[in-house]
Amino acid sequence: MSDGTLTPQALADFMGERGVEAFCISDHDTLGAYGNFEAPKGSRYITGIEINTTWRENEVHVLGYNVPLGPSAINELLEYNQVQRRGRAQTMVDQLNAAGYPLTLQHVIEEAADADAVGRPHVAKALVRAGMTESVDSAFRDILRRGKPGYVPQLYTTPQKAIDTILEVGGIPVLAHPGRLKDRILIDELAGHGLRGLEVFYPLHDADDIAIFRDKAKQYGLVMTAGMDFHDIRYHTAGVGIDVDAGDIRPFLELAEAFA
Repeated sequence: MSDGTLTPQALADFMGERGVEAFCISDHDTLGAYGNFEAPKGSRYITGIEINTTWRENEVHVLGYNVPLGPSAINELLEYNQVQRRGRAQTMVDQLNAAGYPLTLQHVIEEAADADAVGRPHVAKALVRAGMTESVDSAFRDILRRGKPGYVPQLYTTPQKAIDTILEVGGIPVLAHPGRLKDRILIDELAGHGLRGLEVFYPLHDADDIAIFRDKAKQYGLVMTAGMDFHDIRYHTAGVGIDVDAGDIRPFLELAEAFA
C-alpha cells in the first residue's frame, strides 16, 4: 500500500510459498494493508508500519510493531507525513518540468494507483511510462538522486516524534536498517529516547555490520529484529523472508506477544 508492487494478499501468499513463519507488512506511512489479506496457514503476522522521518539530513525509518489499527495518536502523525509526501511529489514535478521533463502530478498519482503513500518510486515509474527514461533504476540514477534535477529532500516528522507516538499507542519502536544511516551515532541517541529494538538482520548488512549492531542491541537492551525490505521480485530477487536463528529473534517475538 506504499511503494511495493504486490497486493497485500499476493504478498501474504508469497510468504506462504516461501514458508515464512512470522511476518509483518510494514508499508511506509500507512496501515492500509491490514484487513486486506489473510495469513497463510501455519504463519503468524504482527501489525506494523514503517514511518519515514528526517533528522540532521538523515533519512531515518522507524518501524512501529503492534500498533493499533483503529483511531489513535499515530493517525495524526501519518496524516502529517502524507501531506509532506504530496508536497514533495509536486515539488519534484515542478523541478522536472523546469529541467525539460513534461511530467504532471496526475501522472505520478496514477502510478501510485491504490497506494496510500505517494513516493519517489511513483515518480520514477511515471518517468518510465512516459518514455523519459529506460527504467526505474535509470530514473533514480540519472534524474532523482541528490544533485539531479528531480531531487527533493525529505521533510518528514522526526524519529523522536515517531518513537514517542508508537510508545503512546502501545507499540514497539524499532530502528530500521541502521546500516543505511548517514550518521550511525543516531543509534545511540535514539536508544536514549525510548527505542525498543534494532533491525540487526537486513540483506545489505554484512557480517561486520551485524556484529556491530548486535553489540549495540546488547549495550542498550534492545531486541533484535529482521527485515527483508521486499518491494518487488525484479529488484529483490531473493524473495520475501529472511532466515534468522530462533534464539536471536525470540526476544522480539516474546515482546510482541506481551504487547499484543
